[in-house]
Amino acid sequence: MAPLGIIAGLGDLPVQVAKAATERGQGVFVLRLKGFEEPKLADYPGLVSGIAEIGKTFKAFKQAGCKQICFAGNVKRPDFKALKPDLKGISLLPKALAAAKEGDDALLSFLISVFEAEGFEVVGADVAAGSLTYGSGVFAGPEPSETDLVDLRKAAQIASVIGDHDIGQGAIVANGLVLCVEAQEGTDAMLTRCATLPSQIRGTEASRLGVLVKRPKPQQERRIDLPTIGLATVEKAAAAGLAGIGFEAEGALILNADAVRDRAETLGVFLYGFPKDWD
Repeated sequence: MAPLGIIAGLGDLPVQVAKAATERGQGVFVLRLKGFEEPKLADYPGLVSGIAEIGKTFKAFKQAGCKQICFAGNVKRPDFKALKPDLKGISLLPKALAAAKEGDDALLSFLISVFEAEGFEVVGADVAAGSLTYGSGVFAGPEPSETDLVDLRKAAQIASVIGDHDIGQGAIVANGLVLCVEAQEGTDAMLTRCATLPSQIRGTEASRLGVLVKRPKPQQERRIDLPTIGLATVEKAAAAGLAGIGFEAEGALILNADAVRDRAETLGVFLYGFPKDWD
């Protein structure tokens, strides 16, 4: 079986992908992006490469015998002026810049097309790591109240709207009031910001209120950059006084699911999957 090629950024997702591929006997070759090297991946076969060193990347994956490629992990949008592309990267840079001007989704779709044109099959992290997605209903914690369900539906609608404009993947609503929407700062920073809002408009740890919803952008390429929920998400939502977290069924990756479920139960925060057409 050909090893799985992983283009890896920071966080637990690429670690889970590498572990799953190794355990099923496929093996991996991990290309750790310079400036975003996840320490937990250091012992896996691979190398470190710059984001724009595309020729080096192709050569490394082919020499390793990789047929499938998975993008996984947190990577900030690059400063294109600071990139140091190799010859292949230089040839692709004008199209990458044009795609980037259209938004993150266009840029990610372009990257996928580049790897497919080179003969690689691009697979999603949910496929590469086994099942990291879950269906509708309560995944962890208490049943949502009627107020929670109303907030979940509104937050899901808002997340869909901002996603349609390529802004972000998350929104927070408490008692019908929109508290935060996610943009380039990411979910953790949004939750930290939410925790600074007056307690009169959000919940507290003693009296929880409000929900975070994460869902894919309507137009997004689902093989890359699906929303993720991990321990930090649960803990920061709890610290902000929220009652729960909603995610689109089969549309979010739950990392370290057993630990997330246990932590949510301990903190009294629910995780709830809602249908894709819940708009």
